[in-house]
Amino acid sequence: MKIGIIGFGGMANWHRETIAGIDGLEIAGIYDIREKQEEFARECGLHVYKSREELLADPEIELVLVATPNDLHKPIAIDAMRAGKHVVSEKPITLSSADLQEMIDVSEETGMFLTVHQNRRWDEDFLTIKKIYEEHKLGEVFRIESRVHGAHGIPGDWRQEKEHGGGMVLDWGVHMLDQILLLMKGQKLNTVYTTFTNVTNQLVEDGFTTVLTFEDGTEVLVEVGTNNFISLPRWYMLGQDGTAVINDWDLSGEIVCAAGADEKDVVPVKTAAGLTKTMAPRREDTIHRYELPVVKSDIRDFYRNVMAVIRGEEESKIKLSEVMRVMKLMEKIFESAGAGQILDFEK
Repeated sequence: MKIGIIGFGGMANWHRETIAGIDGLEIAGIYDIREKQEEFARECGLHVYKSREELLADPEIELVLVATPNDLHKPIAIDAMRAGKHVVSEKPITLSSADLQEMIDVSEETGMFLTVHQNRRWDEDFLTIKKIYEEHKLGEVFRIESRVHGAHGIPGDWRQEKEHGGGMVLDWGVHMLDQILLLMKGQKLNTVYTTFTNVTNQLVEDGFTTVLTFEDGTEVLVEVGTNNFISLPRWYMLGQDGTAVINDWDLSGEIVCAAGADEKDVVPVKTAAGLTKTMAPRREDTIHRYELPVVKSDIRDFYRNVMAVIRGEEESKIKLSEVMRVMKLMEKIFESAGAGQILDFEK
């Protein structure tokens, strides 16, 4: 199966490297408006098309990857589907639920497969915390915290510009919200409350914190920061019987659970202003410490699934109904931040 790539920046090059390890998938060539990226593509041994139209007219290409700035995903994807090509769009698939519906309509009209590269569904930290949650290793979970922190602000390119779909909600939020909705599958999301930060950039949000409350009472905090010189844990999950922490993508962390022993004699902690039993840690003889049940994955399975869907052998692992739910949630997040209010979502 041959794939054509439109937009050959850093993420598209990551796709090139990934595709190189997949049997049965080959890059036919790329198109980019920048001469520098065209030259880099030639250095990588890739064919360079003279125009987008030339790439879409190539009868050997079955699949097109759209890896341009976010605001261009929709028009290019629609052109590709009307040209008889299946489409993988980089995330976010587009900028609004109305735009997404238009893309879905064209997919149904043309019979072309449309999907989005939600690659962080294959992140091993996510799959590990998902396993902990699904196997009830902490008992009844009542709070989940998901964070990514950096200290360099927003990259100095189109990601700083609102008209191109910049900002951290569309950049990182789309991944993290997708993960949370998968984790809480089957649960309605009742309310959303969001605040933005504009520490290093005044045009788009350079960070956000959103609190999501699900119908079973679980509270989920999702946070992205780009001016954090000390990062908080990637995942922090609280259950009735224990706590799990994953510190970073290196999968350092642990699970601590009650051992079943009744801790009657709590040893108080001495603080500068007095003693406290309430905030005292549990004694080691009343807890168990466990290593994280690390789940391994292979990101190349994304493209293997795409090819199998096109051949009619599998269902897509990324449903457009799931993509739409995330898109509508991001819209609600922008609305909540603008209003400074807790808003209903799926009540």
